Amino acid sequence: MRRSIAHCTLVVRDYDEAIAFFTDVLRFRLVEDTPLGDGKRWVVVAPSTPSGMSLLLARAATPEQQRRIGDQTGGRVAFFLYTSDFDGDCERMKACGVRFAEEPRREAYGPVVIFLDLYGNKWDLIGRERE
Repeated sequence: MRRSIAHCTLVVRDYDEAIAFFTDVLRFRLVEDTPLGDGKRWVVVAPSTPSGMSLLLARAATPEQQRRIGDQTGGRVAFFLYTSDFDGDCERMKACGVRFAEEPRREAYGPVVIFLDLYGNKWDLIGRERE
């Protein structure tokens, strides 16, 4: 039997602003944007290189969900994005106004830096020579 995790939900304030951030700034691709009625949409974005995992962008629908926007993991790094162009991606993201929580550092597994998405969720950008 073969199994995999397909999507991870990211609670967002607005579908369109989230799509713009992930596609324009992080250069993800928009996989799907299907209206579900009553203003709800099934919005999926994924890295430009197929990895088997994607983000389901879910607009907050309740006050409790709205309070979770930007802090879905209690301040821990929530997502890990691998890149084969660490320096280029860092520079591009800085030019797009992405906030970084630290300066890039080198770990045993390669270069890494924590950045914040448009809502404040923490991400690790990790350089990998091979993907």
